[in-house]
Amino acid sequence: MQNLPYEVKVRRQARRAWQYYEEITSREHNCHVSVGGLDSITLHIWLKSIGIDVPAISVSNVEDKSIQTVHRALGVENVKSYKTKAQVINEVGFPVISKKIAGRIELLQNPTEDNKTVRHAIITGECGEQGHFAKNSRMKLPKRWLELFGGPENENEGVNYKTAPFKVSNRCCYYLKEKPCDDWAKSHQSHPYLGMMASEGGQREESLIDHGCNYYGKTVTRSAPFAPFMRNDILRLALEMNQWYLEHVEVFEELYYQQPYSRDKDGYVIPYKPVESIIPAIYGEIKTDYAGNLMTTKAQRTGCSMCGFGIHLEERPHRFDRKRQENPKEWEYLMYHMVKDKETGEEYGWGRVLDYIGVGWEDIPPVQLSLFDLEVIV
Repeated sequence: MQNLPYEVKVRRQARRAWQYYEEITSREHNCHVSVGGLDSITLHIWLKSIGIDVPAISVSNVEDKSIQTVHRALGVENVKSYKTKAQVINEVGFPVISKKIAGRIELLQNPTEDNKTVRHAIITGECGEQGHFAKNSRMKLPKRWLELFGGPENENEGVNYKTAPFKVSNRCCYYLKEKPCDDWAKSHQSHPYLGMMASEGGQREESLIDHGCNYYGKTVTRSAPFAPFMRNDILRLALEMNQWYLEHVEVFEELYYQQPYSRDKDGYVIPYKPVESIIPAIYGEIKTDYAGNLMTTKAQRTGCSMCGFGIHLEERPHRFDRKRQENPKEWEYLMYHMVKDKETGEEYGWGRVLDYIGVGWEDIPPVQLSLFDLEVIV
């Protein structure tokens, strides 16, 4: 499906989106769209453009300021997190490397009798009965991360790995975004449209391959209309939806005035301000590179400002370098003061984590020219 022409994908996925809507409403339940970054912003507008009028929700306060501005202009309902970013990091740990790897490291750092077999598999790749006694399974941590995080199992496994001087977890999204949105959905008997694409890889790819675009499970029901889209597809659609927004601003103005943020603390109306573009400033612009592919000129992906998943794969200036330039005070807090050691009282932050995994951050990197800058020079 990923190789189908763009126009065919869009028509096909519109049918999938309508099938989901009709199935859910036939059960006398509701639908909504869960909005975060550019992909799901595009999804929200696209659903409106094909006639599917459902509310949009977001834990907007964990997003970049420019994304929050677009959310307000689109009338997205703001759902509050149950914990602050600092509370989550202090209580459960740093989200680093990837969601899958962080989850395994968290198990190593929090041993119990119940997770003993899983911990053994994470270190050795040897599974128990549930894993059909497989050897060299994919449960084993890659060597690079075993060396840095396998230490808690040294005595049990007869190995000599390092133990990280900080906690790691993949549960930050659960407290900041997933549970608040899930609880909103339950209270409204509603099921989400999500902006996931298989081309993103990782757990999202696995989920979409296993369950397809529309999934009706016992505990999870969701639609991912953009599942077969490639990056070019979603950026092309974003440009088209930007134009649709500009031609239908009144649709979103009406949604804006339904939200609490359209009033000040004294109850007076704050006039609606349409955005010039639905593409948040953090992404820059959507342009065509030298190979003919669409790309954003700044961030390619966004998320919570404190998220470290994938940071080890980024070239500098990376996300925390950009944060330093955009908001020096927040950068200072994130890097040096976010966590307080319960025993010593020492404050530390992402700086300790990045140092440990070998990612530079404290120096100011030289500005790198983008493909678009090079085209101008040529």
